[in-house]
Amino acid sequence: MGFLSGLFGGGPKRVDLWNRFERLRESNSGTMSAFYKVRDRQDGEIRGLKLIDRVKCAPIEGRYKGLGKPGEGEIGKQITGPNIARTLEWGESTTGDPFVLQEFVEGTLLHALLTTKKVAFSPAQKIDLVRQAATAIATVHQAGFVHRDICPRNFMLRPDGRLILFDFGLTVPDKPVFLQPGNRIGTPNYMAPEVVRRKQADKRLDIFSFGVTAYEICTLASPWPRGQTGNVALSHDKPPDPIEQHWAEIPAPLAAAIMGCLAAEPTARPESMDRFLGAISKLGR
Repeated sequence: MGFLSGLFGGGPKRVDLWNRFERLRESNSGTMSAFYKVRDRQDGEIRGLKLIDRVKCAPIEGRYKGLGKPGEGEIGKQITGPNIARTLEWGESTTGDPFVLQEFVEGTLLHALLTTKKVAFSPAQKIDLVRQAATAIATVHQAGFVHRDICPRNFMLRPDGRLILFDFGLTVPDKPVFLQPGNRIGTPNYMAPEVVRRKQADKRLDIFSFGVTAYEICTLASPWPRGQTGNVALSHDKPPDPIEQHWAEIPAPLAAAIMGCLAAEPTARPESMDRFLGAISKLGR
C-alpha cells in the first residue's frame, strides 16, 4: 500500500465506508480532505467521518518518509481531554482512501462566531473561552505533539459552552526533525514568524497562533491586518496593535499574557501553555 498507508495508520483490513455508514451531510471540507456527518449502521451512533485526499496530502507527508511519523488517526487517539474531539477509528476504505472516524461535535465554529460578530461575549465568557482554548493546546503538547494549525476554524463551540479543538491533519510529533524549516504550514493570519521565515520551529509556533486566536476572542479584531495569502504573515514580526485598543477594560494579567504569546521571537513567548494558564489562573474564578 506504500508509505502513505503507514503514515495514515491504515489497519489490517479495509472498510467499505458507504456500506457501513449512512451519509447525512458533508460539511467543513478542507483543502486536503472532506468531512461528513454520518450514522454508523453498526450501532446507530452519529459520527464525524474525515476522508483524506491522498494525492493532495502526499507532498506534505512525503517530507517525513522514513521518520516514523504516526498517521492522523494514531495521533488523534493519543490526544485526549475534555476540549479535544475524540478519535474513534482510522484506516483505509476499500477504494484505498485514508479515513479518520471521530465523535461528531454539535455546535458552531468559533470562526463563524468571531467573523459574523453577532455574538457579544461577556468578559467572563471571553476569559472562559481563552482558558479552554489554552487547555486544549496544552493537552496536545502534553501528549507530545505540535498542532501547527491553531485558528478559530479548528475550534467548535458546543451548545453547553464547551470549546472543542479538532483536525490533526498537520499535527506532528514535538521533535526537531518534524519541525525543520520548509513549507509554510498553517493558516496565514495565524502563522508564527519563524514558520514564515522558514526557521527551525517548536511548539511555541502553536503558542503564537493561540495568541492571535485569543486576541480575536477578546476583541473581535485582529492584531495585524488580515489577508488570504502567506505574504500577510510577513507582518507578524512587527509589533501588534495593543489589545487594550480594542478592549480598554481587559484584565491586565490577561492582556499581558496574550500579548506575550504574540512576541515575534519565540524565546519571548510563554515557554508553555501551562505557563500561560498559570498567568491567568486567578481570573474569572
